[in-house]
Amino acid sequence: MTYTLLKFAHVLGAILIGGGLISVWLSDLRSRQLRELPQFSEAVRNIAVFYDGVVVPGAVLLLISGTWLIVEQFGGWNFINIPWLAGMVFLFAFEFIEGNTVTRLYFMRLRRLTKEALKTGGFTRELEKARAESVPTFTHFLDLPMLFLIIALGVIKPDTWTLFIVGAVAAILIAVILTIYIPKLYPWGAEPK
Repeated sequence: MTYTLLKFAHVLGAILIGGGLISVWLSDLRSRQLRELPQFSEAVRNIAVFYDGVVVPGAVLLLISGTWLIVEQFGGWNFINIPWLAGMVFLFAFEFIEGNTVTRLYFMRLRRLTKEALKTGGFTRELEKARAESVPTFTHFLDLPMLFLIIALGVIKPDTWTLFIVGAVAAILIAVILTIYIPKLYPWGAEPK
């Protein structure tokens, strides 16, 4: 019974984090299209709501249930000898750290700068500069492809590291393409004069 509940919690965590990341991604894309500060502020607020209210609880649920499953089903540190499981753990740890440092801190700063801009009545230079940063954009666009790779590893359960390596390269390439293409499609400029 414990295994079934842990597996259910793990699947629920994956659904939450996936749905949350898709919602964050769509809210970010919407924010890039907006030139009116109140609407932009709402899109940034939605990013925070989905991130803090859906992604983070999903990640915590995945962390707890995944750790418990590894201890009970795979003998703790023996998971390192299983390519698909070790790959999932590594990618989750990477995404958990990156998501709670670069990406989350960026969106928190963007929200603070947006609130300050609302007080002044227009986009500020600091907000425009933050909107144009490429490293947080890249890490943000890396989240979904990495999540898909984590899920692929768990579903396919390969005996070699090939899927991990090819998938990681593909995820990075997708994130690079999105980082270059999306800002050109939706430039971060303020309202046209």
